[in-house]
Amino acid sequence: MSQLKLVKIDQDGDVPEMARREELVNEVCSSTVQMYKTSGYEEPWLGYLALLDGNCVGTCAFKSAPEHGRVEIACFTFPEFEGRGVATQMTQQLVEMALKEDRDLTIAAQTQPEVSASTKVLEKHGFELVGLVGHDQDGEVWEWVLKRSYH
Repeated sequence: MSQLKLVKIDQDGDVPEMARREELVNEVCSSTVQMYKTSGYEEPWLGYLALLDGNCVGTCAFKSAPEHGRVEIACFTFPEFEGRGVATQMTQQLVEMALKEDRDLTIAAQTQPEVSASTKVLEKHGFELVGLVGHDQDGEVWEWVLKRSYH
């Protein structure tokens, strides 16, 4: 598989590496700008587009800069690219970025409370399910934390 490249979405929603953008990418960039308004804009704790072989195949982000030694990640593979390891590569790169900044960070993620492709990706990377938590928009979700033995 080709190497996935993460490109940052800047605070204006621009992605300099992309000349042409489709509607879904525009929506992702707009949502990311809204996220920056509430969580701040601090590199590398940003939103990213995932490019593979010249195609935008998904998006991933740190939901905010670390707080109290914890950072949360999120990934979304565009439907036509599911099942190709995109989420696996996005997760790997976010984890590596976070640990490069601070090896002692707790890295967390949340999923719907059911076994899915997302939960399998997290398990593959050494995340463990720690329980059910309440989420403002999504109701009850599963909370995952990267096992310390990972790093």
